[in-house]
Amino acid sequence: MDRLPWTRFHWLVVVGLGVCWILDGVEAQIVAAMGGPLESVHTLHLSAGEVGATASVYLAGQVLGALVFGRITDRLGRKKLFILTLLIYLIGSGLAGLSWNLWSLLLFRFIAGTGIGGEYTAINSAIDELMPARYRGRVDIAVNGTYWAGAALGAAASLVLFNENAVPIHWGWRLGFLLGPILGLVIIFVRRAIPESPRWLLTHGRAAEAERVVDDIERGARARGIELEPVGPERAITVAEPPRLSLRALAAIFFFKYPRRSFLGFSMMATQAFLYNAIFFTSSMVLMHFYDVPMDQTGYYFFPFCIGNLLGPLVLGPLFDTIGRRKMICSTYVLSGSLLLLSAWAFHAGILSATTQTVLWCVIFFFASAGASSAYLTVSEIFPIELRGQAIAFFFAIAQGIGGVIAPYLFGHLVGGADNPHPDRGPLTLGYLLGATIMIAGGLIAWRFGIDAEGKSLEELAEPLSSTKDDATPTPTNTLSTKTEQAV
Repeated sequence: MDRLPWTRFHWLVVVGLGVCWILDGVEAQIVAAMGGPLESVHTLHLSAGEVGATASVYLAGQVLGALVFGRITDRLGRKKLFILTLLIYLIGSGLAGLSWNLWSLLLFRFIAGTGIGGEYTAINSAIDELMPARYRGRVDIAVNGTYWAGAALGAAASLVLFNENAVPIHWGWRLGFLLGPILGLVIIFVRRAIPESPRWLLTHGRAAEAERVVDDIERGARARGIELEPVGPERAITVAEPPRLSLRALAAIFFFKYPRRSFLGFSMMATQAFLYNAIFFTSSMVLMHFYDVPMDQTGYYFFPFCIGNLLGPLVLGPLFDTIGRRKMICSTYVLSGSLLLLSAWAFHAGILSATTQTVLWCVIFFFASAGASSAYLTVSEIFPIELRGQAIAFFFAIAQGIGGVIAPYLFGHLVGGADNPHPDRGPLTLGYLLGATIMIAGGLIAWRFGIDAEGKSLEELAEPLSSTKDDATPTPTNTLSTKTEQAV
């Protein structure tokens, strides 16, 4: 797999699996703009706190879905899970559009969240295991960055769906919940054509299936006149039945077998999540309270913010495969943190307008978005295949807990109340300084503990737990011969 050139098969994987982040972006942005319609007496007539609760249960569903399905995808395979989790999301989000009261809406939002959380684990695992090593970094980073394409699409759709002159208010919010499932129904047919990961098949006693999958991919490459060099026997690995890992054994692997890698994963995920959610969830409040932007116009400042976040992974992603992981991770983290320091000074000095503040955010998150995407790449490629999904789930849950709970709550209080006509900039400035320091620290940790993973196979980065080096009398289920090694 690692020696293959870029083919139509790889585009199929990117399109079929990469839509996960787009769906989440669409969902998050439409629901973020749904507060007003849901509070109307013509809809569910929710309070502001109840509207906020719908976002909280969606987040809780993501965390639970990631943890549960991350464990299942390591046992049952990537393909079964990226079909199942998409179906769960489609059902949950579709039913949310049919909600009749608060409790039904909360339940369906929770179900949709579990599907998206499960998507993260199965999708990132499959993408890393199907991509050639020299493309893995840029593809993973670009796919994770497409969240912002979905957010921009959701923002554009909300301008129409929640405009009473275009769509009746009692229909707009229901149609908003159906937009994601409509996209998902189209993409589920594409996913059916994506095979199971040969790496997963091989480590689960299904070598013949792994051979067939790789043969099909190679046949497509040769049909284009591409000559594929054979893989030498020196790269062969012998694997036995994969171990059944209890939660206790899993914790022991993370914290005792791979303590430096676990610290790296925790630091990268937590620091980027803190910075991201601190700014993202309070940006509209900052525009309204400090720059007097009307509430119904804050959305116009969101589009350039999305573009900056989308361009960063697309433009900088290839450099993670050429310049290298550690250099680029450290650079993007430190640069975004340093620019936030500059932004904090300018904000406190009162020399920014709503436009220049937004421009600064765009530049900051051009780098921060690539760094945040590289955090997901890192935790998905530095652990053995048998626990790749669980590793993604574990660190994703940490990121959501810190970034989704602590940062928005803290920065929301630092912004201050809307009843103050002249809010104090000091507390929020200190918050920005804190976020910048944390992000810079994350970059320095990545430089110190990071792994030069560019161009290396996943097995070279982390040997499968099921591999055996006993060359005398091995008792494996499968031996990766020269031909089968090509699957890896």
